Amino acid sequence: MSDITFNVTVRERTGKGGAREARRLGLVPGVLYGGGEDPVAINLKQNEVIKAINTGQFLASTATLVHDGKKQMVIPQAIQMHPVTDQPQHVDLFRVKKDQVITVEVTVNFLNEDASPGLKKGGALNVVRFAVELNVRADSIPDSLDADLTGLDIGDNVKISDINLPDGAEPTITDRDFTIASIVGRGISADAEEDTDAPEADEVEATKQAGDEDEE
Repeated sequence: MSDITFNVTVRERTGKGGAREARRLGLVPGVLYGGGEDPVAINLKQNEVIKAINTGQFLASTATLVHDGKKQMVIPQAIQMHPVTDQPQHVDLFRVKKDQVITVEVTVNFLNEDASPGLKKGGALNVVRFAVELNVRADSIPDSLDADLTGLDIGDNVKISDINLPDGAEPTITDRDFTIASIVGRGISADAEEDTDAPEADEVEATKQAGDEDEE
């Protein structure tokens, strides 16, 4: 779980005018909602928002909101960025409790590539999922999931069952043991599918012959 803290103030003036005013003051307007309480318009410090974004865990970890010395656990739900300056423009924060189960996407790290026989032979790591969506307690969100490639040869897969999850956590996909990554031969994509709409060779030849006959 990332150590993200937001020191916020309540934004008295709401709407577009209040948001523009906050940005002129170097703040990031936001909304705090959820937890059975009314939404509250807030202002966040821009440097704290940028620092949180740079952790790479902004939308996949809880944060501590501090207002008037009181702390509350939240999770960022959305962020809007300026299309030109790429600066944060608005943030949505959702109130959560420590034991509350929430849904987040957690990045997958691939470890021990040098211990994979398949990669040593010249195979390639075909990543199917760079992140996995989990249902997990708010106080147990992992920074990342580790996929161990030790001993994997060409044709072998890393499944979700091969990854250690925090106690009580489970993937949102529960109907199958889905693939995270595969070791494939060079030039082969594990998720490549046959083009079922492509005509069969016999059909192509028959069409060509029919066309030749029509021209005669």
